[in-house]
Amino acid sequence: MAIADAPQLLTDLRQLIEQSRQAAAVAVNAGLTLMYWHIGLRIRTEVLAGQRANYGEEIVSTVSRQLTADYGRSFSAKSLRHMMRFAEVFPSLEIVSTLSRQLAWSHFLELIYLKDPLARDFYAEMCSIERWSVRTLRERVDSMLFERTALSKKPGETIRSELDTLRAEGKVSPPLLLKDPYVLDFLALEDRYLEKGLEDAILRELEHFLLELGAGFSFVARQRRIQLDNDDFYIDLLFYNRKLRRLVAIELKLGEFRAEYKGQMELYLRWLAKHDQEPGDKPPLGIILCTGKKQEQIELLELDKSGIHVAEYLTVLPPREVFQQKIHEAMVQARLRVEQQRPD
Repeated sequence: MAIADAPQLLTDLRQLIEQSRQAAAVAVNAGLTLMYWHIGLRIRTEVLAGQRANYGEEIVSTVSRQLTADYGRSFSAKSLRHMMRFAEVFPSLEIVSTLSRQLAWSHFLELIYLKDPLARDFYAEMCSIERWSVRTLRERVDSMLFERTALSKKPGETIRSELDTLRAEGKVSPPLLLKDPYVLDFLALEDRYLEKGLEDAILRELEHFLLELGAGFSFVARQRRIQLDNDDFYIDLLFYNRKLRRLVAIELKLGEFRAEYKGQMELYLRWLAKHDQEPGDKPPLGIILCTGKKQEQIELLELDKSGIHVAEYLTVLPPREVFQQKIHEAMVQARLRVEQQRPD
């Protein structure tokens, strides 16, 4: 081997070592996670089989004392209860085995105490696909990401079907990404502002705005000019989502949604489909962001059939308890409306 080849050899060997270390770390993490699941399942089975009062506490305490003496603090009574909860809320070994290749035990500790099983599965799958850190996962949960998605407004069986497809194919659909409301408190706007001021603030804080939009968004243009019959029209903001493989046009509106906004957005989407859509892309989507909306009007206009999503945006976040209550009520009411519209 020529001396000149030595630097390349060292580079290749370092890459090999790092890849092997990463693979080993993934294998160790997966092994530990599966071990915790099996421990939790076995203890839970023993506890459920017991008939005496306080049997569960007794067996957990006994096992904890012995395992802690043998292996250290990892098997405290508190840790064992985490493992039991883990086996309870993730009963499928196959799913746990798949998730454990991407998520650490610390991820599962954030997930297992979420009360809504659908929300828990949503966060687990999105965390796995998007490779969220534990901190990012915690932030997404705190911001009520699931409850704000279009998916959460659908019936339970539809949500389950979407999550099963996401797990099996890893494909992200629009209901998983589209939200209502969008939280834009990072823009630090004054009490009064114009649409141009809102647009300027979004571009100044584009990184934060992209994070709020969700996975896969990239900025394309501001005030995208389109020309029809010698008339000029301008799309406020244009993005592309690589996961959806779609252009996404965003219109910013002050005040409540108005029915005429539908025609405007449909015009933009059809022009984009004709002139800007690339081979292999899916039809463009439109998002109309307003400070308010009336649900009955939106339902009658059947905007979803046109690929249009209407959502509120918040430039000031209300107190957490108020925000949580508002989002929860909106989700429940949306599911109720869907159920009422179903044919008998």
